[in-house]
Amino acid sequence: MSNLDILFQAPVLSVQLLLDGILIGAIFALAAYGMALVWGVMNIVNIVQGEFVILGGYVAYYTIHWVGYPVLGVPAAAIVLYGVGWLVYRVVIWRVVDKDLFISILATYGIAILMQQLMNEVFGADIRTAESGLGTWVLFGGDVTIAEIKVASAVATAFVALLLVWFLKNSRHGQAIRATSQNARAARIVGIDTDKVYANTYALNAAICGAAGALVSMTWVIHPFIGIPYTIRSFMIVVVAGVGNIGGVIVAALGLGAVEQFAGFILGVEFQLAFVFGLLVVILLWRNLRLRSERRVLR
Repeated sequence: MSNLDILFQAPVLSVQLLLDGILIGAIFALAAYGMALVWGVMNIVNIVQGEFVILGGYVAYYTIHWVGYPVLGVPAAAIVLYGVGWLVYRVVIWRVVDKDLFISILATYGIAILMQQLMNEVFGADIRTAESGLGTWVLFGGDVTIAEIKVASAVATAFVALLLVWFLKNSRHGQAIRATSQNARAARIVGIDTDKVYANTYALNAAICGAAGALVSMTWVIHPFIGIPYTIRSFMIVVVAGVGNIGGVIVAALGLGAVEQFAGFILGVEFQLAFVFGLLVVILLWRNLRLRSERRVLR
């Protein structure tokens, strides 16, 4: 009996996969927020996104291990990664802002490789999981289980989305970010320090990734070389949703999480990441065809 047949004969499994996918997708959305922000403001595709997530996971893991309070893992990861993001900007990223998009891809890919090796040297290659201190809800007489940490992750994603929208609309720095994303040259003319805006935007992205990584470390496992799938997922979500569309990011992330869970069950866990990479190719081809059709209409 194939796994697809099992789904038809036991519909409650579909409920389990759907709930897991939606809740997991919330963490994907959190990582994609930052990529959408950096892409929209700085025109940089941040290939090091996944490594920021994993580094945040390590910060949360050791914070929980040393302090003993899982709730401190998320803010600790966000604060530390903010500093890391600011440092990365000051050392490398400022040199590739306003350059060709391909240059930023190469630069951030190099940073990703460097971070992988540094994490491997500092933390080792062992798989680690942080203790969340949360339990599991049981539904439908035990046929469906929901980890409370996944629900907490979904709530955190919604909170960060609302906070980010408020920040961009109401704070002076948020308004400077919006002005810079619309026209950096005009923003400089009216007195906005765009270099400072870029530095804080990139650091804010790293902080968001750090928070996502803390939730990842408490939900699944982390090791130094597992960052690239989170980069790919974030890129896919932003491509589908569009840059600057936070609502679209949430919907795309939840959909990706659900589809990935069903694909992993039907095809097998060993093909789950292969499905994600294959889906990326399909999405890029779809976007290319769509752009070509729009060009034909304009002509």
